[in-house]
This record gives sequence, C-alpha cells and structure tokens, in this order.
Amino acid sequence: MKVPLWKIAHTRSGDKGDTSNIGVIVYDSKDYPLLLKELTAERVKAFFGEIVKGKVERFELPNLGALNFLLHEALGGGGTVSLRIDPQGKTLGAALLKLEVHYNI
Repeated sequence: MKVPLWKIAHTRSGDKGDTSNIGVIVYDSKDYPLLLKELTAERVKAFFGEIVKGKVERFELPNLGALNFLLHEALGGGGTVSLRIDPQGKTLGAALLKLEVHYNI
C-alpha cells in the first residue's frame, strides 16, 4: 500500500545560501528501515524535479530515526538574490511530505 510520507514522518528544514536542508524524522523507530529504503537521494531529487539544479546528498542518523538531505542549487541563488516569492528551504520540507512511500501494515 502507498501512503504519503507525512503518515510516518515529519520534517524540519531550512536553508543556507542556495542549499536547502531537509531533515526527515520517523514518528516510530520501526519505520526507519522503510525510510532508508524509500527515501534515496535520487528519489528526492526526482520528486523536486527542476527545482533542484544541483546534487542531493543524504545523511543517515539512525540514533534519531532520521535522514538529512542537502539539496544543492535549490533556492534560485539564495534568499538575497532569488526572484522566488518564498525562497526559504522550509517550504521544501513541507512539500516532501506529499511523497508516497510503500508501506506494509
């Protein structure tokens, strides 16, 4: 069964220059292996499409049940030069929660 990511995890995100930082944290530690399998750097980059011009890096934090992603060249040059209405990385974390993951009950 597919479920949106928000059913099993929440995000914290921000930005530094032209890089968005998204932390994805599971509500229940039993879902961390699913997160490792479903949320690859490649899948996150594909989800955001043209928004992310650079690479996506993934860092694993098993003691927190979390993954951290750096989305390079994702903010139109950064807050001081971007023409986007809300260039801050916080909106990308919220958007990622719509990604569907395979979940076995």
